[in-house]
Amino acid sequence: MKTLEWRALFGQGAERIQASTIRELLKLTQRPGIISFAGGLPAPELFPKAEAAEKAAEILKEKGEVALQYGPTEGYLPLRAFVAEWLGVEVEEVLITTGSQQALDLLGKVFLDEGAPVLLEAPSYLGAIQAFRAYGPRFLTVPTGEEGPDLEALAEVLKEGPRFLYLIPSFQNPSGGLMPLWARERLLEMVMEKGLLVVEDDAYRELYFGESRVKSLFELAREAGYPGVIYLSSFSKILAPGLRVAFAVAHPEALLKLTQAKQGVDLHTPVLNQILVLELLKEGLLEHLSRVRRVYRDKAQAMLEALEKEMPKEVAFTRPKGGMFVWMELPQGLSAEALFHKALEEKVAFVPGGPFFALGGGENTLRLSYATMDQAAIAEGVRRLGKALRALLTPA
Repeated sequence: MKTLEWRALFGQGAERIQASTIRELLKLTQRPGIISFAGGLPAPELFPKAEAAEKAAEILKEKGEVALQYGPTEGYLPLRAFVAEWLGVEVEEVLITTGSQQALDLLGKVFLDEGAPVLLEAPSYLGAIQAFRAYGPRFLTVPTGEEGPDLEALAEVLKEGPRFLYLIPSFQNPSGGLMPLWARERLLEMVMEKGLLVVEDDAYRELYFGESRVKSLFELAREAGYPGVIYLSSFSKILAPGLRVAFAVAHPEALLKLTQAKQGVDLHTPVLNQILVLELLKEGLLEHLSRVRRVYRDKAQAMLEALEKEMPKEVAFTRPKGGMFVWMELPQGLSAEALFHKALEEKVAFVPGGPFFALGGGENTLRLSYATMDQAAIAEGVRRLGKALRALLTPA
């Protein structure tokens, strides 16, 4: 019997599909006693477990034939209508996706070719880099910080004619940055002048710590009559990520092509999950969101206080106004990956920042997530991290 040469059987695209560096590192954080700031996971104490159990039983009893049957690719119509009303758009512009990650893959299928330029922030969401890389694009990047992308640098790179600009203006993953309204308005002017497509990933839209949410690029674009912003968001951060229910909003012509691409991927997002999300959203949403924001705000404050106390003065870190992340910059020449392994000895973990840079770099950066730990664990974890960092800065 002839032995199969698997690598010879793979298509060319398979070579671009690689394991997530971060997910490989996360395997090391499963050791007993590790305080992990690594995963970008929502706080499990916020999951509506009892409500979900009750609603799921009701749905299966009253709508079981619908919930357990195939559904339309566009999504469960009442949920699409809820999203449409929430965002002030037409139902025909809403596509329900199996997590925002699926939406990113669909965008790659529809808009990217081998060698096509695509513009990202540096750093940017690793899941987007992975999703787009599978289609063989040429990455362009623009530096980003606590107030979003560098607009002067953006003006230069736009001259290269990217297929689209992907960005996370609100509480960016990984940097935690929040793009102010004036910068959003200026960026929109720039892309409207170029006729550039923008993909706005707004997964953290409701996790703001202040009094109100900054208007999305999508909202500003609609007010200006510009149809070139595709809007992505998710119910993972405000309800439960395991349900894998998210949505994309786009001009009907773009949405039709995304829907056709989804037909070849999974036919539709699980109907039971969509109905469950809708029923959970209909009851006490404002009160629930208020609690979610309060919990994350208190955890962020606990981490910032601990960082102020424990970090050497050579270390810089962001002060998030929402979301789930703090971004840290070590002194030049100090490796975050070296710190990662040293930190594991102290039983604390984080994510090195390098993988978030599509074109490389960021070796001295790292991401901390405060979402899953309680305040005592946050303080202890930062203390351990500070100990590991001081050991690298002043080796014996």
